[in-house]
Amino acid sequence: MTSIDLNADLGEGDPYDAELLRVVSSCNVACGGHAGDETSMQATIRDALANGVAIGAHPSYPDRDGFGRRAGFMAGEDLYDSLQQQLETFAAVAGELGASVRHVKPHGALYTDAVVDADLAAVIARAVASMPGEPLLVGQPGTELETAAAAHGLEFVAEAFVDRAYQADGRLVPRSEQGAVHADLGRIARQAVALAVDGRVRGHDGTDVQVRADTLCIHGDTPGAADAARAVRKALEDQGVEIHGVK
Repeated sequence: MTSIDLNADLGEGDPYDAELLRVVSSCNVACGGHAGDETSMQATIRDALANGVAIGAHPSYPDRDGFGRRAGFMAGEDLYDSLQQQLETFAAVAGELGASVRHVKPHGALYTDAVVDADLAAVIARAVASMPGEPLLVGQPGTELETAAAAHGLEFVAEAFVDRAYQADGRLVPRSEQGAVHADLGRIARQAVALAVDGRVRGHDGTDVQVRADTLCIHGDTPGAADAARAVRKALEDQGVEIHGVK
C-alpha cells in the first residue's frame, strides 16, 4: 500500500493549528527564529501529543521582522550559533513535556537558500547533527541540503508541497511570482494525489515534473489551511493512500 506523511508548519501565531493537528501526521513547530516562544512551543507540543502527531523543530534565520523570508539573512558561525540555540531550546521544552523531537525542517528562506548553497546546507546539517536523538532532516530532494544530510550522517526526508507551484527543474516557483501558491482546493488535492501516488507534479509551464516525496507539506499560515488539509487527506485516503508519520 502507498503511504505518505502529511506535515504542517505550526506555532507561528496562526488560527488553524488546532484544526490542522487533527488532520496531519507530523508538525514542524516554530522555535523562536521567525516566530514562536517557549509558551507557544509548549502549547503546540501538547496539542500534537494529544493528537498523536509526530513533533519536529522548525528553525529559521533569526529574522522575526521578515518572518524568516529574507534570503541570505545570516551565514557561517553566527547562523550556526542561532540554529543551535533554537534547537536546544525546542528540545528542552519538548523534553519537559515528555516528547521526542522526531525531525527538523528549516523554515522559509533558510530552507530555499539551502537548496543551492552548499555552505549554508552544511551549517544546517551540522546544527541538526548536534542534537541528541538523531532527528531526521526534512527538505527538498536532490538539493545541497540532502547532500549535507548524508555528509553529516543524517537520515533525509524528501518533502513536496501540495499548495505550491513547481518549476520544470523541480524547484518551487518563488513566492514573488504570480501563481506560486495554489488556492483552489481541488487543485491542491489533485496535486497531493499525483505526488503521493505517481511521484510527479504538473509544472508551472504545463510539463510533468518528477518529484520524490516522503512527506507532503500543507502550509499552516495560508487562508483556508485547515480546509486544504482536510481535502488533501480525504483525496489521498479515497485513493487508498495510508497517512502516517515518517518511519
